[in-house]
Amino acid sequence: MHRTRKAASAVRTARLASCALLATAAALTGCERGSSDGADETATGPSGCPAVQARARDAVTRAERADIPWGGPTSGPRAVSGKNLVYVAQTMTNPGVAGAAEGVREAARAIGWNVRVIDGGGTPAGIQAAMSEAVALRPSGIVIGGFDPDSTAQQAARANEQRIPLIGWHAVPEPGPSRRPDLFTNITTRVQDVARISAQWIISDSEGRAGVVLITDASIPFARNKSDLIREELTSCQGVRLLSVENIPIPDASTRTPREISSLLSRFQERWTHSVAINDLYFADAAPAFRAAGEKGSGPPFNIGAGDGDPSAFQRVNSRQYQAATVPEPLSLQGWQIVDEFNRAFSGRPDSGYVAPVHIATAGNSEGATSWDPSGYREAYRKIWGR
Repeated sequence: MHRTRKAASAVRTARLASCALLATAAALTGCERGSSDGADETATGPSGCPAVQARARDAVTRAERADIPWGGPTSGPRAVSGKNLVYVAQTMTNPGVAGAAEGVREAARAIGWNVRVIDGGGTPAGIQAAMSEAVALRPSGIVIGGFDPDSTAQQAARANEQRIPLIGWHAVPEPGPSRRPDLFTNITTRVQDVARISAQWIISDSEGRAGVVLITDASIPFARNKSDLIREELTSCQGVRLLSVENIPIPDASTRTPREISSLLSRFQERWTHSVAINDLYFADAAPAFRAAGEKGSGPPFNIGAGDGDPSAFQRVNSRQYQAATVPEPLSLQGWQIVDEFNRAFSGRPDSGYVAPVHIATAGNSEGATSWDPSGYREAYRKIWGR
C-alpha cells in the first residue's frame, strides 16, 4: 500500500526550526570531502508509471521470499590443510566488510585454517599500508575486502609475483574471476540485480510517485557504479523524481550524514518521500537528524539500503526506525564462499561460479532476523571439505 506524508503542522514547524539550526551549524564547519548533486528538484510526478510499477511489484514480491534454498556448489576439492589467510579490510567500520570478515573467520575455523584481519582504516594510505603488510606476511591467500585493487596495484602485483592468490569481496563490479586486476575470483551479488531491485522497491512502494534522495560514496568505484545503476533504473518511471545525489565518503558518514540529512529535510520538505543508499550504515547515522526534525521512525521518507544488511540494519527495519527495507548481502555465506574458493585455488581447481541471489528484507518478512543467508550453506561446504 502506498504511504503518504501526514505530518502535523506542529511537527513540520519543529522540523524546519531544527533543520535551520543544524544547517547553520553545518555552514560553520567549513568544506569537507564529498559533494552534493542537485539532480532534479521538481515535485513528484502526477502520472506514475503503471506498466513499470506492475513489473516492479512482481520483482519485489519474488525478492521478498526468505525461504530460498541453497543453490550453490555441492561438490569440490576436499579441505587442504595448514593454510593461512589475511583479510585486508577497507575499513572495519563498514558493516559489510566486517560481516564478510567474520564469515571468513568462522569458515576458517571449520576448515582448520588461520585468519588475520588487517584494517585499512578507510583511507588510501591506510589501505596501501595494510596491503603491504599482508604481502610481507607471505600468507597462503589474501582477501581484498571492499576496496579497489587498482588502489594497491603495486602490492597486488607483488602478491601475483609470489603466487599468492587474491580473492575480492566487492573488489570489482562483477562476480567471478578477474584478469585486470588479477583475482582468482570476486565475491558479490550482481550489482545490477541489487541496484535494480532497490529502485524497483521504491517504484512499487510509492506506486510510481516518489521524490528520491540517493546517497553514495563516489570514491569507491563499486559503490559509484551501483548508484549510477540505481539512478538509471529510477528513470524508468516517469513519476519518480531524483531530488538529489549525495556523495558522502563512508569514512565520513558519521559526521557528514546528520548534517546533510538536516539540510535535505529543510530543502525538500514533503517532496522527499524515499531514500536509497549504497550502504545501510548511512541510515544509522541519519537517524539522529530525522529524530531531531520530528520525523517518525516509520517514515516518510522511507529508506532502503542497497547493500550489506548488517544486524543493525535489520534492527532498524524490524523496529521501523528510519529504515523500511534493506537488500542484504548474505555476509556469512560470502565469508564461507571465500574460504571455499581459496580451497579450490590451492587445489588447482577453477572457481565455483556461484553468485548469491538478491533478497529484500522488510519488517513484514524479517521479524527477529539479524542477517540473511540462503539455508544450508554451512552443511554444504562442510560436506565438500570433509569436515
